[in-house]
Order: sequence, then C-alpha cells, then structure tokens
Amino acid sequence: MAILCVCAASAATNAAWNKPVEPYRIAGNLYYVGTNELASYLIVTPEGNILINAGFEETPARIRVSVEKLGFRFADTKYLLNGQAHDDHAAGSFLVREWTGARVLVMEQDAFVVEHGGKGDFQYQGETSWRPCKVDRVLHDGDTVSLGGSTLVAHLTPGHTKGCTTWTMAVRDGNRTLNAVIVGGVSVNPGYVLVNNPKYPGIADDYRRTFRVLRSLSCDLFLGAHPSYFDGHEKYERMKTGAAANPFIDPQGYREFIDRAEKQFEEKLASSPAH
Repeated sequence: MAILCVCAASAATNAAWNKPVEPYRIAGNLYYVGTNELASYLIVTPEGNILINAGFEETPARIRVSVEKLGFRFADTKYLLNGQAHDDHAAGSFLVREWTGARVLVMEQDAFVVEHGGKGDFQYQGETSWRPCKVDRVLHDGDTVSLGGSTLVAHLTPGHTKGCTTWTMAVRDGNRTLNAVIVGGVSVNPGYVLVNNPKYPGIADDYRRTFRVLRSLSCDLFLGAHPSYFDGHEKYERMKTGAAANPFIDPQGYREFIDRAEKQFEEKLASSPAH
C-alpha cells in the first residue's frame, strides 16, 4: 500500500478521483459517503448528522446522492468538518454549507485558507483556488464536536497543511466500542520544501509532531483522507462478501501506515537541499 501524494489538483485528477462508489456502513453510526479517492464520512445521530470532508466543488453532489442512497437526508447535516485545506477536501465546503445550512468547523491554522478559497496556502497559492467558505467555528488542538451522543476530537497533525486535522471518535457498534481514527494527511507532496522554507519555517518539526501524535492515538478503525491510505475499497469488498470480522478494524495496518509515512518523510528530508 503506497502513501498517496496529493498535489495541486488538475482537471484530470479531479475527474479521476471523483468517480462515484457505493456508500456503506463502516461500523455503528459511521458511514463512508465519499468518492473513489476522496474520503468523506457521515456520522448519523438522532439530532442530525456530521459530515467530514467536502471534496472538490463537484463532490458534494455525489456525497448527497450517497447519503440519500443510505436512507438519510443530506439536509440533516448539522456540522461540516475538515481534514485539510487543500482543494480536494475543502473546495466543496461552500456548497455543503449552502445546501444544508451546516456549520463549518476548521482548525485555526487552516481556517484562513478555507475562508479565502486557497489563498494563504504555503505551497499552492496561485496554483489552486476555489469559492471561499465562511468558517463558523475555529478549532484548536483537542477541541471536541458533539451531536446526538457522538463526540469527535480534533487533533492537530500539521505538515501536509499547517492545520491538517486528524479526527477521532468512539463508535458504538453492537455491544462493543471501537476507536476510529480518520487520518488528516501525512504525505510530503512534490515541491514541498522541508528545509529553510520561508513560507513554512517549522514544516519538518510539524511532520515529526504529527507522527508522534498519530502513534499516541488508540486505533481500532483505521480510516483517512483517501481510501488508498487504508485500503478502503479492498476492505469494503471483503466486508461485502461476508468477512467474518470487520476488515476496517485494523490497528496493525494503522501502525504500518505511520511507519511507512514517517520513513518516506525522513528519506525526503535527508535528501533535501541544504540539509
């Protein structure tokens, strides 16, 4: 399993990553409602629903179809959360807010980028832009979001973006409780400058912080910003064909993912000019 490197999205990338896939229940009240390579998650509660990641501007229409295919109302979305302020995760935010009235919650270090449609991004300003979206609540590391008996915790895991956010929640699944980890992003994208970066002086330290934080989290359900992070499509196929155990319960895969990502980061740092 490779660590997906996410670059400024081209039109070809947009089309390739936006293909519809079957939505499905991961466990308890947690569902996958994203596309083939843009992960979006729905948490269903008696008081309304929480959506994580809006995708490209074209993605919310697909998310809405997936939510309704599962038997839920897209209009019941009360909160929209974000994992990173890149266009493939945030450009559709304004549409979700416009269509549902959901409150948009974003980590402090990414809030300006979301509110200004890509401006202020340390790597992609001038390369990507999208319609700005008002941020209704600015989040900080450790903040919680609660609705209808479900609580999510926002963990600042920076590097990929300055406010990259990993979300955790306890999912009640039958008679057991599972710890879900939705990784915000770990890849070092092509063009990232890891040493003496005037637009992001602390980028290398932030990546290292992120790996420490991820290792500290208790993980049963391993999820992330892209299905390729956690072999999502393969696991769903196993689930669909009657796997005895839930394939998304994968703490070992989570640890191996962090190990690979950290190794790739350290290799890129070691080969960086002026290191």
